[in-house]
This record gives sequence, structure tokens and C-alpha cells, in this order.
Amino acid sequence: MTLRAEHSPSSAPARRRPIRLVLTMAFAVVAAGVVGFLVFLAQLPVNEVKPSRDADGIVVLTGGSSRVSDAMELLSVGYGKRLLISGVHPTNAASDIQRSLPDSQPLLGCCVDLDRSAVNTRSNAVETRRWVRQRGFQSLIVVTSNYHMPRAIVELSNAMPDVTLIPFPVVGDKWNDEPWWTSGAAMRLLLLEYAKYVAAEVRVRLDKLGLGTMVASDETSQARDLARRSAASTN
Repeated sequence: MTLRAEHSPSSAPARRRPIRLVLTMAFAVVAAGVVGFLVFLAQLPVNEVKPSRDADGIVVLTGGSSRVSDAMELLSVGYGKRLLISGVHPTNAASDIQRSLPDSQPLLGCCVDLDRSAVNTRSNAVETRRWVRQRGFQSLIVVTSNYHMPRAIVELSNAMPDVTLIPFPVVGDKWNDEPWWTSGAAMRLLLLEYAKYVAAEVRVRLDKLGLGTMVASDETSQARDLARRSAASTN
């Protein structure tokens, strides 16, 4: 005689509960990511607006088209006393900037400093803090692309909580030429930048709780190593 195992009527639903919980949590994470991305997009300006006030200094984070030229223009009309160009490639000199901006020679000679150590947004903030402290500045106009500005402000405000930051988001021509949602490249850029922005926010919050020391130390070491290799390649 064959004996059949008896199954409780409630065993099947019980097995499904963990699956439903996982699916619910995954849906919640995806929904939160979508909402966060939409909020991130909503804060990106579509037009350039001049700073609301002057500042002690100006910093421009390299990496996007027209960032440096816009920063030089702000300096030329007196929005700041001095300009830091942060993230300049070790092989580039002031003469390279002068060739791309022929009218910039007088300002480059008197009022512009080049930072060749920074290799990412976080090290931009570290080098900018060093420059601000050396100059005794209390306010700073920040020039970078509109999509990069949220992350830049997170890093800079964390590095310099006592310095007033005045954003000047640079809006590239392509931003208004075609909607970003019609361009696969633009969509990928924005999604990547959003992910980096969220990661920066999380790391900064962990740092404030004293939980991000090991990660910060590792990232700083990597940045220094990269900077040393770049400097060595120029010798």
C-alpha cells in the first residue's frame, strides 16, 4: 500500500509569502528610484541665469563644454575676485586655455589658478576647500553643467559647510536642441549622473554618522594614486 504525504492547505500560500514580499520590496525600490529620478530632473535648470550676487571666488569644475568660458566671463565682469579651474589635466597649461579663449590672457595672468590634482568631483571639493582656505574666502560661485550641479553641491557643501555656495549651472546647447528623453546618450548620461548623485548623498550621510570613514579613505587613496600616475606621465 502506498502512503501519500498529507499537505496542509495553508502550506502553498505560506511558501508564496516570501516571494510576494521580495516582489513588493523590489517594486518599492524601483518606484522610489523612478520618483527620485523625476525629482532630480525637475531641479535641473533649462536656462542659464546669472548669479544672484557676487562672491569672493569662483570655481569651475572641468569636464563639460563651455564651463571654463562661462566661468571666465563671470570673472571678467567682476562676479568674483579670483577663479579656480579644478580638474585640469596634468599635461595642460595656461597656454592651452589661452588658445581656446584668446581674450583670456590678462585674467589668466592675474586672477586664475589651476588645480591639476583633482580627478573626480569629490577631489574637486577637497582641492577647492584647500584653495578657499588659502585665500580666506567665505563665498564661492560654483560653475559646472546643470546635470552635474546637484552632486557638485553635495560634495562641496560637505567639504566646506561654512562657505556660502552660489550655483551657476551651465546649460549646454544640446540640452535645448533636442529633448533628453529622445536621445539614448542623454538618457544614459542622466541616469548615470543620478546614480552618482544618490551614491554621493548616501556616502555623505554615512560620513556624518561616522560610518563612511573606510570608504572615504579608500576613495581618497585611489584618487591620489591616479593623480601621481598622471603627474609621472608628464615627467
